[in-house]
Amino acid sequence: MVLTVLDLVGIFVFGITGALVGVRKQLDVFGIQVLALVTGLGGGFLRDVLIGATPLAALQDWWYLAVPVAAGLITFFLHPKIGRVERLVNIFDAAGLALFCVIGARKALDYGLSPLSAALLGTISGIGGGVIRDILSGRVPVVLRSEIYATPAFLGAGIVVLAAALEYHALWVPIAAAIVRFVIRLLAIRRGWNAPLPRHP
Repeated sequence: MVLTVLDLVGIFVFGITGALVGVRKQLDVFGIQVLALVTGLGGGFLRDVLIGATPLAALQDWWYLAVPVAAGLITFFLHPKIGRVERLVNIFDAAGLALFCVIGARKALDYGLSPLSAALLGTISGIGGGVIRDILSGRVPVVLRSEIYATPAFLGAGIVVLAAALEYHALWVPIAAAIVRFVIRLLAIRRGWNAPLPRHP
């Protein structure tokens, strides 16, 4: 139950990031809804397909479709009150990624994947929706730029995997992992931390 609630919260905040990108790209209400849906559900779709969790969670429960639609509509109607769209996109994206990476890792472990595979799947679960969002909106995906993005997701998923390997299943572990990942991402944005780039002559 707790994982389901966290999953829906992650879908909601990711849906907002997709919708905000759609607003910034001056898409119509349909385009905004499409970006909200693919951003909110894309990572979960990839996660469930890769671990063989079928039928997909997003197709079994109407909440999984209603939540990103609601996020898209809320953003569509309230965006005139949003002053700094780019900053909000980054904050919501960091929050969504933090939730998805730990949820994806936890679900992968539940399906019997090895610790390393679970950490990788948690990372893919977190970044998948954002990659699809950026491609559809004509942006270079954040994960392919020099910004510190996927590494904190892998770290957050790794914390969950390590705790499970030690047979420690306290509720605060995934919450703490999500917070760690969220804080690192925000610090990377604020301080301009980047991954190494190739040297050019």
